[in-house]
Amino acid sequence: MYLALREIRFAKTRYVMIVMIMLLISFLVLFVTGLAKGLAYANASSVKNMAASHFILQKDSDHRFGRSQITEEALTTARTVVGDDKATTLNLRMATVTEKGLSLKSDVTLFAMDMASWLAPPTVEGQTITNDTQDQVLVDRKLKEAGIKVGSVLVDQMTGASWTVSGFVANESYSHTPSVFMNEKDWLQLQSFTPVKGQNASDKSYNAIALKATGEQLAQLRTELADTDIISKSDTVSAVPGYKEEQGSLLMMIAFLYVISAMVLAVFFFVITIQKTSQFGILKAIGAKTGYLARNVVGQVLLLSIGSLAVSLGLIRVVYSVLPASMPFQLDSSTVLLSCSLFIVTAVLGSLLSVYKVSRTDALDAIGRTAA
Repeated sequence: MYLALREIRFAKTRYVMIVMIMLLISFLVLFVTGLAKGLAYANASSVKNMAASHFILQKDSDHRFGRSQITEEALTTARTVVGDDKATTLNLRMATVTEKGLSLKSDVTLFAMDMASWLAPPTVEGQTITNDTQDQVLVDRKLKEAGIKVGSVLVDQMTGASWTVSGFVANESYSHTPSVFMNEKDWLQLQSFTPVKGQNASDKSYNAIALKATGEQLAQLRTELADTDIISKSDTVSAVPGYKEEQGSLLMMIAFLYVISAMVLAVFFFVITIQKTSQFGILKAIGAKTGYLARNVVGQVLLLSIGSLAVSLGLIRVVYSVLPASMPFQLDSSTVLLSCSLFIVTAVLGSLLSVYKVSRTDALDAIGRTAA
């Protein structure tokens, strides 16, 4: 590292420009990664937050809740296998609601469940609801931006059903729409307005059954409920409308950023290495080993990469503090560690072209060029 540090101190302007480029690239990589994670969470946070390990869905429903119908018999079988307290029902539907007396419309996802079960979300403001309350719901705090508050009355545009907002929950959304939670009694009342085709409104059916199950229990359930799909929570998240398409596009952008950063860094350091060919030749002539010179080149890249990442993380914190609450941005420590590690590996791989050039430098040729 001696040569690397001496050279950086000697050619300050050159390396400041390189650091600025690396800083911008690393900042962009981290920012886009944070947006990708934030969008992923905002798209399916209601499912991700559930304590379930697996879900039972109707076969050929493409793993989507809205396309699934599960019977009461399947629920009985599931509870027999995993236990009454480890299997609970889940219903959902997309809806458009307005606040009573106002014309502003909000797209939401209605969730219905046993409010005494482990599936129910915690209330962060206002009063929670129980299985006995009537015409009351919990809503995500994002609806506050639309003017909804505790005590507001929401009206379903399709059916005319109305519910009073009892409290708020945090970070609960589905397919980028705020989630609204109600008990099963209000759900059955809602279904009486819009019964499923070919089914009486009084018939009990569910979109899904949420499970807490072990491997052996899952194997038994797959045998006994062969006409259903039993899938993991991660598979359910991936099936949320638009989730895979959105994440696929963002991940492709991030991958291209890594490729571009590797190419840019490789070109910059290769040009610098070419400019220093004569110096490397002289060092080789006086006894410097190729491995020593290569380690200094790689060490220089590592030093600049780590420095630019450190500054980028500081900038990310500053930008995150001023971002509006409505912007989905999430960058946890594990993601930061992975992104930084990938960036450093990419930078080192980009420096290998320079290492190859150093290894191919001939001392006599370099000295001859210097003399000429």
